[in-house]
Amino acid sequence: MRMDERKKKVLAAVVQDYILTGEPVGSRTIARRYNLGVSPATIRNEMADLEEMGLLEQPHTSAGRIPSDYGYRYYVDCLMAPEKLTPAEEEYVRRRYNQKMLEIEQVLEETARLLSEMTAYTAVALGPYQNNAVLEQVQILPVHSTNKALLVAVTSTGIVEHRIFVIPEDVTPEDLTRISRVLNANLQGLALEELRQAVLRDIYREVAEHRGLIKQVVDLLQQILALEGGEKVYLEGILNILSQPEFKNLEKVKDILAFLEREEALRRIFNATPGSGLTIRIGQENKEEGIDKCSVVTISYAVEGKIMGKVGLLGPTRMHYSRVISVLQCVADSLSRALEQFYL
Repeated sequence: MRMDERKKKVLAAVVQDYILTGEPVGSRTIARRYNLGVSPATIRNEMADLEEMGLLEQPHTSAGRIPSDYGYRYYVDCLMAPEKLTPAEEEYVRRRYNQKMLEIEQVLEETARLLSEMTAYTAVALGPYQNNAVLEQVQILPVHSTNKALLVAVTSTGIVEHRIFVIPEDVTPEDLTRISRVLNANLQGLALEELRQAVLRDIYREVAEHRGLIKQVVDLLQQILALEGGEKVYLEGILNILSQPEFKNLEKVKDILAFLEREEALRRIFNATPGSGLTIRIGQENKEEGIDKCSVVTISYAVEGKIMGKVGLLGPTRMHYSRVISVLQCVADSLSRALEQFYL
């Protein structure tokens, strides 16, 4: 689209002001705040032209206008200036990752919390891709004073999964230790398909009296490695949605919250654009039901150049894009470095 410089300046001013205030923007406001060197009447004419071009919308009969999805897209692609984080903010991110974290889950939970805290939007982190995950270790521990046990499974991606399940009353802690040892000897290093096809005869022979318990544990291990579960989703800042003026309407909020409850939908929207780098999807560019009034910004994280997963933010289309991009880039870089301890 060809657009003269004055229209670009007016569009940028409208987007920036609306991001700041959440209120429809009038020509007098632009003239007063942005020093464009032209009269309110001229700005009003330019805004009318921008509306005809589909870049602005007039939500009510008032003179104020707001950016359309198309207007945001043009702004992000052609007009937006990057906003650098302050040295203090960059140091804060580094300190958060310098904490002692023993599991990948802790790192990803911390990542989602940090993103939500620094932006006041809803943050999502997807755990490492599980396509090639294999079983590294299995342990079954008694849950004291109950007839339950805790299954701990560690995969090759560094993910530690826990499942509590009911065990027969005659199973002792010593039995669980022996079963764990047998399972590790026979199942260690197997991927999902291999686990499904594993010949369990040898395991059953070694612990024949606990055949039912073995089957129960193997079923749980298959669930943990199951590809249809996809990457694990870490979600923070859901209630941040309620602080946005666009979402005071209860029906809109219900649709967004319903979307956030669907982990598979979150995975789809985050993985809609494969590969590395930053992706910004605005409004109706998001094809999942419930978030056509939202923007989703994602970025990949990697270890030694290998993409491991994605992190991102969901918020209103009136998102502070320049800050969001800077925060995501800084956090993704720090996350990638923090994960090296688990893989290198």
